[in-house]
Amino acid sequence: MLVLTRKKNQAIMLGEKIRVVILDVTEDAVKLGIEAPREITILRDELYSAVAEENLSATTTDKKAEGELKKLFSQ
Repeated sequence: MLVLTRKKNQAIMLGEKIRVVILDVTEDAVKLGIEAPREITILRDELYSAVAEENLSATTTDKKAEGELKKLFSQ
């Protein structure tokens, strides 16, 4: 993990197209501004994890449902 120290209104670049700016710093939070091309998806970590979990769940086969579908299509 790379750790950087930045002050309010300072920025870092991620590659050539993504700029992260420190907008505000309080006692328990940092407000970030992210400038990136529209085609780049930006998600909070907890939302990314929830989406990944839901995608995994959607691709997992439910054995009971699979059996019911087999019975339905075999008629």
